[in-house]
Amino acid sequence: MNKIEHIGIAVTDLKAAGSLYEKLLNTTVYKIEDVVSEGVKTAFLQNGPNKIELLEASNPDSPIAKFIAKKGEGIHHIAFEVDDIIAEMARLKNEGFVLLSDEPKRGADNKLVCFVHPKSAGGVLMELVQGI
Repeated sequence: MNKIEHIGIAVTDLKAAGSLYEKLLNTTVYKIEDVVSEGVKTAFLQNGPNKIELLEASNPDSPIAKFIAKKGEGIHHIAFEVDDIIAEMARLKNEGFVLLSDEPKRGADNKLVCFVHPKSAGGVLMELVQGI
């Protein structure tokens, strides 16, 4: 794992949260994207090397909708940049971590992604990301 690629924050109103984080980070939302396969709409902000991904549920059955219903708005996941997502998935599996998919999926921001189950990662949802 090379670095923290971004921190994902679950929100109920992407537009309002975007405005809040633009003021907080003194930057602008540079990309908004629908990830239909995950039932989420995302907005990205960057301040220096640090990126924030805001996540709004696009349907009531999406993982983000369920997360917010259970825990409320807030930090959803931490994403780590990797060079070879397949190799990193195999390494983590061999170390006993539970992955939420057997193959990487296309995610937001033109990345391949795979999530590590929080029950096997100290209660934190981790995301592996590799640029395509």
